[in-house]
Amino acid sequence: MTRPNILMIMTDQQRRDTLGIYGCGWIPTPHLDRLGQAGAVFEHCTVDNPICTPSRASIFTGKPVPGHAVQRVHDNLPPDEVLFTERLRREAGYRTAVFGKLHVSSRIQEERQRHPHDGFDIYEWCLEPSVSIGSPFNGYAAWLRETAPDFLDALQRNGRKELHHPEAQHMSKWAADRTIAFIQSMKAERQPFFCLMSLFDPHDPYEDYPLTFGNCIDAAKIPEPVVSRTIQPGCVRQEQQGSYLGRFSDFSAEEIRKIRLGYAASIAFLDKQVGRVLAALDEAEMTDDTLVLFLSDHGDQLGDHGLFVKGVALYEPTVGVPLLLRWPGHVNAGSRCTALAQGRDVAATCLAAAGLDTQSCPESEDLVAMASRNATRRSSAICAYRNSGVNDSGSFWDPPMRATMARDQRFKLTLYTNGGLSERELFDLQTDPRETVNLSGDPTHAPTELMLLGDIAAFLQAEAAGAAPRATSSLPNAAQRMQNRIK
Repeated sequence: MTRPNILMIMTDQQRRDTLGIYGCGWIPTPHLDRLGQAGAVFEHCTVDNPICTPSRASIFTGKPVPGHAVQRVHDNLPPDEVLFTERLRREAGYRTAVFGKLHVSSRIQEERQRHPHDGFDIYEWCLEPSVSIGSPFNGYAAWLRETAPDFLDALQRNGRKELHHPEAQHMSKWAADRTIAFIQSMKAERQPFFCLMSLFDPHDPYEDYPLTFGNCIDAAKIPEPVVSRTIQPGCVRQEQQGSYLGRFSDFSAEEIRKIRLGYAASIAFLDKQVGRVLAALDEAEMTDDTLVLFLSDHGDQLGDHGLFVKGVALYEPTVGVPLLLRWPGHVNAGSRCTALAQGRDVAATCLAAAGLDTQSCPESEDLVAMASRNATRRSSAICAYRNSGVNDSGSFWDPPMRATMARDQRFKLTLYTNGGLSERELFDLQTDPRETVNLSGDPTHAPTELMLLGDIAAFLQAEAAGAAPRATSSLPNAAQRMQNRIK
């Protein structure tokens, strides 16, 4: 078997409905749209967790959240976990590289040390432009130090308040430049490669985009936030009041439009960078031999349902992400896959493409096979929030908030728990794709709700069974055992 090159392009906090290939009419994404047209577009990709660190841990281990134990944004991936990139390098002879964000462990951990099984030969890490600038692993900061020291000084002084980064010095362009250079360096090699181009955009604070790209967005076409028509669960209302971005009620309509415009401009800019990278593949005559994956780690509410960014509320803008797959000769161009894909399926996909077994991640499925069959083994996609995000004080919620979501092709049920309170939301994504009317408790939909609740219960049971025991044990030896039989 000839092992393909694998190019994985990953964005941060990009919701599915922001690409033209998914019907977006207000953000120009011509390069990503062409990528989708040349391969498979996954209509229903759901993240395993709506927060960066747990979601990325699932993507790179191929495991659901209980499997790798990274539940919260500041958790660290256990040292015995192995990223699929390590297996590609060790077992299949891949040359591996990362340019940008990894974030399978906390920011504090990753700025100080690499995970022992990250699997990258070339490790040019950068969480985001103005964070961890002094880290010895920060490839972007090292590049700025050599090419644009004045801009690096501005980032150090102003942090996230440094707005409208110049195109030439932008992190997204740096990641694209380094990816292109890596592709060019591998042209004459017989060794296959895995390259991760991992961007920070379109993550908040939304105003790092090059100023000219704001002109790409027609402000008149920016959609208004979605408003729920039924009372939302207590967990959701608590997130609305305590979001780390600020209370929705404190933002004006114009301020929300500004957030949405910045988010869209960042996507338009990163689309240009993706186009440059794909053109480099063409120029190197490597397109036919390269599996390209594009996805994001989670989405962003952008004011929908009275919410910002991401958190306990498992609505589609947060849990539904774009997933595009191109591999000439293996994935049919122009195909639309409606199977229930999840973020963790990336691991099995890359391992299988390289001819490796997927026994290390049995709950991850090969997306190439999924696209061919338009089917998956799972009866529903599960997303699990385990007090994963922080509130406006930068602390985890107390009492802890948990949410577990199960969705099939049409319906989605979310179980929210906070202290002793349990509430549910059920949506018909076919007739109510904006999730405005909660159908939980409606007798008409009781069989569907019961079925999805059964999937959630099965997930919770498996999660509990896999939890580490807290109690110690003192086992009796043979002489100390009690004689219990009475007959």
